[in-house]
Amino acid sequence: MSASPRQPLVFGGAPIGGLYEPVSDADAAATLAAAWDAGIRAFDTAPHYGVGLSEQRLGDFLAGRPRSEFAICTKVGRRLVPASGPVEGVDEFYGTPALSRVRDYSADGVRRCLEDSLRRLRLDRVDIALIHDPDDFMTQALDSAYPALAGLRAAGVVGAIGVGMNAAAPLAWFVSRADLDCVLVAGRYSLLDTSAAAELLPLCAGRGVQVLAGGVFNSGILADPRDGAYYDYAPAPAEVLARARRIRDICAAYSVPVGAAALRFTLRHPAVTAAVVGARSAAEISTDASYLTLDIPDELFAALATVLPQASMGSLPHGSRCGACVRGTVGQGLERARH
Repeated sequence: MSASPRQPLVFGGAPIGGLYEPVSDADAAATLAAAWDAGIRAFDTAPHYGVGLSEQRLGDFLAGRPRSEFAICTKVGRRLVPASGPVEGVDEFYGTPALSRVRDYSADGVRRCLEDSLRRLRLDRVDIALIHDPDDFMTQALDSAYPALAGLRAAGVVGAIGVGMNAAAPLAWFVSRADLDCVLVAGRYSLLDTSAAAELLPLCAGRGVQVLAGGVFNSGILADPRDGAYYDYAPAPAEVLARARRIRDICAAYSVPVGAAALRFTLRHPAVTAAVVGARSAAEISTDASYLTLDIPDELFAALATVLPQASMGSLPHGSRCGACVRGTVGQGLERARH
């Protein structure tokens, strides 16, 4: 697949930071190379992902490539400090540096966090900066982290700003109170959980806030609902596994891989700008990218509607979003930074 500004995939950098299991430097580099070869030019990372390992590997891979050819999203809210104890397996990350995370949504913490991220990424600016997982720090994030990011946006250090969370309702709370360019919602608009469709997606559409949808496979279960599959970052409960297998069986009746249906379902919603897809191997990201060109009949999505927790399929088929996708988010932020 050739590079295209309409590529609606963002590479998710958590797995190459050692999420669930270690990933070697060579495998991480090969995975990023496969994403690039598939036409993916937008990359999502965070200090949280392997305590900086994901950012470091991404910076190594992108070094020397023309800055205008790619977009980077990173996050603030977790500063990294020297670890005082064991780090292996903390927050489900393995093979990481000896660092620990400190939650910090203060203005100074945001600036220090971003400065450290830029050093690891080998960049002088990022295209998108998100407040990361402020669930227990909502007021501080709104009153301190958000104004700090807005100032960095005005200074041109970041292009676009937003919030990234796993829950839809708190994101809607932020969208209604702040001048955001985009949000990243993880796992809440998928074939297993469409809760973002109730309030968040319509609100974003109405306010012109672009949506990056992560967790389209809900931690892997919608890519392969095998025994022991993960859902929402933990082993899937029996009832969720049964629902995922029912979805897989419906897809099989149309000769469509369940992962393809999961990805394309998310992209069908008119409020969704792009899908963030994490991968730990070249094969995984190449497979995910191939799903974009697979012929999937509308009849399959109609059949899947019968097993959705909420019947919210979106109104546009894949490919009917207006051009630029992630570039639109980044371009909006950069344009605002100039004024």
